[in-house]
Amino acid sequence: MRTKARFPAIARDAGHYESFYVKAARPDGGLGVWIRHTIHKRPHADPTGSVWFVLFDGEAPAPVATKATFPATELSTPDGAYVRIDGAQVEHGRVAGEVHTEVLNAEWDLSFSDRGEDVLRHLPYDWMYRAPLPRTKLLSPHPQAHFSGRLSVAGREIELDAWPGMIGHNWGAEHAERWTWIQAAGFAGDDSYFDIGAGRIKVGPWTTPWIANGMLRIDGRSHRLGGLPKVRATQIQDSPTECAFRIPGEGLVVRGRVHAEPRRFVAWVYADPDGPEHNTLNCSIADLDLIVERDGAEAQKISVKGGAAYEIGMRETDHGVPVEPYPDGEPA
Repeated sequence: MRTKARFPAIARDAGHYESFYVKAARPDGGLGVWIRHTIHKRPHADPTGSVWFVLFDGEAPAPVATKATFPATELSTPDGAYVRIDGAQVEHGRVAGEVHTEVLNAEWDLSFSDRGEDVLRHLPYDWMYRAPLPRTKLLSPHPQAHFSGRLSVAGREIELDAWPGMIGHNWGAEHAERWTWIQAAGFAGDDSYFDIGAGRIKVGPWTTPWIANGMLRIDGRSHRLGGLPKVRATQIQDSPTECAFRIPGEGLVVRGRVHAEPRRFVAWVYADPDGPEHNTLNCSIADLDLIVERDGAEAQKISVKGGAAYEIGMRETDHGVPVEPYPDGEPA
């Protein structure tokens, strides 16, 4: 087990949110799946659990998405599993479940294997996972997984054969004021991946500059990116459907752009435990262009077509992508 659920230990008077999420994209791009298992707990209330499912198809007019929410009695952490919500479970080596709503019926049974990389802890120091700040904790227990198995979505059967992807885990007392997540895997060999989480944090009346943390693994080496000492040199220009960035790391600088057409995004409401909400847009079949610059070496250009993830969390609601009709944090 590379991580563990935090919600069983949360005091009743505390607020909490937590997610275990799965992203996989077809090796040649254009088709991807994103499955999110969340726990949401308002202060002095029982938690609820939700299963979110999205199929992204570049040839479809829009992603196919649904969400189902369940009471605390349907939340558990069985032996050998990270989390179980109703019938949907994430465990080491397998992700399986189903969700049936008026909008969509979906079932999945996927096995996954790692390509040797250990847990990606986005926060650079262990004490940051125990401290009150940052109030959002993020790690990728399986940052370079390959998924095989089947999806059944509205009667459509899809076979996965070593689709590159990942499993992530985040938790905390509130979301960042604004955040961006960019991820891709398998673009330069089975063990390659790029995974960046960046946020702006509200501290009293102030909002911090962008703080980015993550990893680029390429050519058999892992390079940590971002961190507090590199905030001044970190540049992120985000918008609802694209993000340009420059993130320094250990011995290199990564510049790039991730983008997709608006029709390829799904939009949701994400609520903090104490009530405020963000609109969150996600696309798991975005295009990603990277330029890796090392001292004394020629710049390395990398392109991922239709297989990268881009997520943006924001206060704005005028982004133009229809928001899925599901509240967040409400009783089941």
